[in-house]
Amino acid sequence: MSYLLYPPLLDEVGLKSALIEYVYGFAQRSRLEVSLDVPSDLNRLDRGVELCLFRIVQESLTNIHRHSGSRTAAIRIALADGVLTLEVRDQGRGISANKLLEIKAQGSGVGIRGMRERIRHFSGDLAIKSDSTGTTVSVVVPLDQTGLAQTPEPNKHLPAIA
Repeated sequence: MSYLLYPPLLDEVGLKSALIEYVYGFAQRSRLEVSLDVPSDLNRLDRGVELCLFRIVQESLTNIHRHSGSRTAAIRIALADGVLTLEVRDQGRGISANKLLEIKAQGSGVGIRGMRERIRHFSGDLAIKSDSTGTTVSVVVPLDQTGLAQTPEPNKHLPAIA
């Protein structure tokens, strides 16, 4: 349980190794077949970005297991032109059009709202596409010249306190 609260491997060896360990355990517990595609040359990222991406993978896999009916999931991380992309796909029943509209309007459940807020902190974007052949959660994070996520000005995305 404590591993799920904060994975120690994330600090010790980084996102790639932490995801390998998590995905293996998740696949064993859930009986889902999960593929993981991470570039071999993925360097360490900002600690906050690594935790953000890890949590998005966790939430996405949990949603697949609970809601999709899919027996498979695929996770892919790519780096190109100063942008990191994360995709988590399933081949489940998809999300209904009404629910997808609700999600896109950000009136969705705590999990998706949390993913959206986490990635927004790093000037990233989250998109969800779904149809009767499955669902894809896509995250895009701009990186600076050192490979670290670009962080917005303080409080840029926080609501004003009245």
